[in-house]
Amino acid sequence: MFKGHPKGLYVAFFANMGERFGFYTMMGILVFYLTAKFGLTESNAGLIYSIFYGSIYGLALLGGVLADRTKNYKGVINIGLITMLGGYVLMSVPGFGLVFTIIALGVIAFGNGLFKGNLQAVVGQLYDDPRYSHMRDSAFSVFYMGINVGALFAPSAAAGVINWFIKSKGFTRDDALPALIHKFKDGAITATETADLQALADKVSGTTVTDLSTFATDYLAAYGDGFNYAFGLAGITMIISLVVYTIFKRMLPDVKKAEETADGKVVEMSKEETKQRLTALFLVFGVVIFFWMAFHQNGLTMSFFARDYTVTEVGAATYLVFNIWSLLAIVIGILSLNTIFKSDAAAKSKLIATVVFIISAGATWYFYNNNPEVNAFSPELFQHFNPTMIVLLTPIIVGLFTWLNKRGKEPSAPRKIGIGMIITSFGFLILLVGSLGLDPFDVMQSDPGHARVGTGWLIGTYFTLTIAELFLSPMGLSFVSKVSPPKYQGLMQGGWLGATALGNLLLGVGSYLYERVEIWMVWAIFIVLCFIAAGFIFSIMKKLERVSG
Repeated sequence: MFKGHPKGLYVAFFANMGERFGFYTMMGILVFYLTAKFGLTESNAGLIYSIFYGSIYGLALLGGVLADRTKNYKGVINIGLITMLGGYVLMSVPGFGLVFTIIALGVIAFGNGLFKGNLQAVVGQLYDDPRYSHMRDSAFSVFYMGINVGALFAPSAAAGVINWFIKSKGFTRDDALPALIHKFKDGAITATETADLQALADKVSGTTVTDLSTFATDYLAAYGDGFNYAFGLAGITMIISLVVYTIFKRMLPDVKKAEETADGKVVEMSKEETKQRLTALFLVFGVVIFFWMAFHQNGLTMSFFARDYTVTEVGAATYLVFNIWSLLAIVIGILSLNTIFKSDAAAKSKLIATVVFIISAGATWYFYNNNPEVNAFSPELFQHFNPTMIVLLTPIIVGLFTWLNKRGKEPSAPRKIGIGMIITSFGFLILLVGSLGLDPFDVMQSDPGHARVGTGWLIGTYFTLTIAELFLSPMGLSFVSKVSPPKYQGLMQGGWLGATALGNLLLGVGSYLYERVEIWMVWAIFIVLCFIAAGFIFSIMKKLERVSG
């Protein structure tokens, strides 16, 4: 996968992987933390979530301008890593209120703004070298995979820390309890809900609870503090990322904001060409706003759907993909098959891959035989399906594009983005079909025994959205790095992230609708928006392909 690429790609890959592990550890549990610890409604939690997510990407514009002005991309990246680490440390401190939490989130967002876009710009600068320029698209696919290797383990790591801490306080975890406890504390609980609270309190305590007031205080404290310690785990991975980057950043290019000729003069594009390129970039930015508005519902309305409308227990076979260790065995086994059936792989490599496959298959069988018939799982574990599928599907998608390229049929980067938008629509169509007939939000809240759907609907949606993401996101990064005028490299990578920010600021539309319309209608809105965006990008395809060569 790294074959033929410059060594700097390794540095970017692993620095990004550690940072993304920490980030997705936090993002997988943030809305649950906000609703459980502070008693926020889904709408208000969604508002904070969307503003935070938007700020992370929006501040990349500031980071890009700073790097372009100082011509010190690597230094700005380093400051960003240190700042993010400080934010995670603040998030890990138990006992503070909502205002403190929002301040900590702001620190993380600022650090990420300095880090993310500029690291992407540096990756692009590696491929400004004519020796590597033809590998730009595949490089961003590999780089993108680094994001998701880190994200793969994050939800399970967070769930493990949370569940361990709650257990250490003498309880087991039940995600329905915090909402009932807040109603109990506010004096807004009904008689039926009080009975539900008593039953759940007895269940998680393993004994009959005689004082609900004391239980409510103790359980909510254990639940919230468990999340704080999970945020602390994210901080530890940030330290790893910072160490890797500090030691090996010399392998990344030290370039100025514009390329220089041999005699030291700056190469400037004509004003007309610069204008054409910037126009094309901003048109693409406008389209991807709608993609990220839809796609990042995975941490918001799709997480609420996992908590509220999806089964909370699965059988032995299904649990294989919810347990991180059996899932890892499956992933390694599938990846080894790729080597076994690869026509140009050496005989020794195929032999090693065969042994790995046999071990992975044996481990999977072992886990299956040792799983109970019924297995409970936490809703944030759905978050690891997207990065898992990125890891599995990236070699396939890159191989497909390589195969098409050799035949002169590979779609251009803008065309891949348009195809990705269409695939996104089909992803939400799966969820729409699975949501038909489910109770509205207000009915569901008053009926603990409401109907729940199987895990396949969400997993199928994640699979489809992952394919869309591989067509759109790494190709978008490649397009931006290729088309950006040299003196605006950092700014335009920030622009891509700024478009992502606008999409994220609109995430709250999903959580607002989640409480107010039938759940299938929420997914229908995203289907329509993505189809409209796809139609727009195909209508301007010739303009985009002209500037991208």
